[in-house]
Amino acid sequence: MSYELFVSLRYLRAKRKQTFISVISFISIGGVTLGVAALIVVLAVMTGFHDGVRQQILGNLPNILVQKYGEPLSEYRGIAERIEKTPGVSAVTPFIAREAMLLSGGNVAAVQVKGVESGNKAFAQDALTVGGQDLETLLFEAPDTKPGIVISLDSATTLGVAVGDTINVIPPMFTLTPFGMVPKMKPFRVVGIIRQQGSLVDTYYAYIGLATAQKFFELEEQVTGIEVDVANFDQTAPVVSTLRDELPFPFTVRSWQDMFGSFLSALKLEKLGLFIVLGIIVLVAAFNIATTLIMVVMEKHKDIAILRSMGATSRSIMKIFVFEGAIIGTLGTSLGTGLGLLIAVNADPIIKK
Repeated sequence: MSYELFVSLRYLRAKRKQTFISVISFISIGGVTLGVAALIVVLAVMTGFHDGVRQQILGNLPNILVQKYGEPLSEYRGIAERIEKTPGVSAVTPFIAREAMLLSGGNVAAVQVKGVESGNKAFAQDALTVGGQDLETLLFEAPDTKPGIVISLDSATTLGVAVGDTINVIPPMFTLTPFGMVPKMKPFRVVGIIRQQGSLVDTYYAYIGLATAQKFFELEEQVTGIEVDVANFDQTAPVVSTLRDELPFPFTVRSWQDMFGSFLSALKLEKLGLFIVLGIIVLVAAFNIATTLIMVVMEKHKDIAILRSMGATSRSIMKIFVFEGAIIGTLGTSLGTGLGLLIAVNADPIIKK
């Protein structure tokens, strides 16, 4: 151990006449500890909040959406096969999506009716069905005079319907009759009610078979677009770039960042703002260390004179107080990191209590 480090450690241990300096040193350590702990806890909570909100927004929505500008997709199966060959793509699903109203008695619910094929990830959600039967079997294979529809629990509550009931689906389309133009309407049988959605957006979807949707919305052999999921959620950008090269205009390729970029950017900006504010708190604690060192130097001017008379250089004297500041900063940072990680790990149960 060098004598500079030895002297700096001795200065941290106060004698009776130097209690005030020691108290100031401990206050400096406490300031750094609290500042670092607050920084870690807030950033951890904000990161978890960001991920939770992202999940609530996305849920069962696709990572990438491929559509054709201004018109439906024709020959979509060939396009889907091309997309499947793209590195990083894990699933490709054609779909039809149209706004519509669900009508039951005097109750109305506005939804987006989505026509999908068997195997869609929406069917992996917790759903209530007749006799606990498989949701996809009821929707795609069960023989029934009325086509099946799967709605969310919110829609079922609004309409006051249960599994097995019949509801009318009214799209923004009209049919010409001898009595003039009347809204198009078709009865559907509720074969499933999704009890727990993957996101807030999922509550506004109702699902029917793709073939049924093509007939109902008069889109024979056409779809609204193709949903693309990637193997790694955070590696969407390279796949989007590749698909944009393979599918130029009039095709449009949008990632989940493109669809919800403004909202997610606002969350990132909020996180950055909190980081800056808490960083300033840590900086103030660092200034407190500098103030402490100045007071120590003023208190120890006699000791400094003795050390100089014994042959200590100005560089050695400076090292003593630099070591003291480094010890205070390191100790405060270490304690703050430990405290911050401890609180961050237990933040969820603490908040829930």
